[in-house]
Amino acid sequence: MAKYTLGRLGMSLVTLLLIATLTFLLMNSVPGGPWLSEKTPSPETIKALNEKYGLDKPMIVQLGMYFENLIQGDMGVSLKMQKNRPVVDIITEMFPVSAKIGFFAILWAALAGVALGAIAAYQRGAWVDSLLRIVATIGISMPSFVVASLLLTTFAGSNASLRFFPTIFDAALGVKAYILPCFALGVYPMCYIARQTRSAMLDALGQDYIKTAKAKGMKNTPIIFKHALRNALIPVITYLGPQIAFTFCGGFVVETVFSVPGLGRYFIQSISNRDYPIIMGTTIFLAAFIIVMNFLADFLYRVVDPRISIGQGGK
Repeated sequence: MAKYTLGRLGMSLVTLLLIATLTFLLMNSVPGGPWLSEKTPSPETIKALNEKYGLDKPMIVQLGMYFENLIQGDMGVSLKMQKNRPVVDIITEMFPVSAKIGFFAILWAALAGVALGAIAAYQRGAWVDSLLRIVATIGISMPSFVVASLLLTTFAGSNASLRFFPTIFDAALGVKAYILPCFALGVYPMCYIARQTRSAMLDALGQDYIKTAKAKGMKNTPIIFKHALRNALIPVITYLGPQIAFTFCGGFVVETVFSVPGLGRYFIQSISNRDYPIIMGTTIFLAAFIIVMNFLADFLYRVVDPRISIGQGGK
């Protein structure tokens, strides 16, 4: 167990190092800079700003300085969007908003996806199975901005046929403000989980131990929920690991459509504004979150199926 944990920790650090390096190199290879805008400063001002923030140094030196500061917990300061404000403070402020929406989105997506997938598998070949497969396929095929736009057109705005919700996210409105963003953010994972659950359930229902349980006269309910579904959750947990991280850090498009003041929307704005420290900090934070969630998923394998050892969870 200790050896496996240390191995995963080492791999995680190497992964973060590679992600940070690639992000830094790609970010700096794109033409332009953080100082370009409608009112571009004079060359003298740009030179002074580059010297102040160390952008005049060679790229490899800048990268080394960034890693040195990162080890000390310093992700730098915003160059443009919230000038001179620490990136750590910005992430700390923005992440809870995205995490709250992401939590409810992934919660309803997981519950509904597993339930619908189990029903589709149990009713294999029936009209319910066919209907659920069609809905799941449509949900997976539709981009999130299309789902969000459809929801806005139908349930919000002055021209909406059923104007129940606000067009712009406002936490002061309570539950009403969260419904559309959470639903739009959870459609894709719900449909994907439903398909995975159905496929895994069909495989589990065909196993010998299920046939033996049926032959012994065991009722359908314990067969489905105690035996088949429990084994069918393994691929779902594998998927939920990184998906939870992505969802908690904010659906970039969904937050933009609904004007949610979360980390995802802010990340998109930082790219447009070439605010390099925010781009780096958000990317590293998301990557670290994904690694942590994958690690937790390995432990959940053992909870779902005690026969699986921790070191074999990803196999």
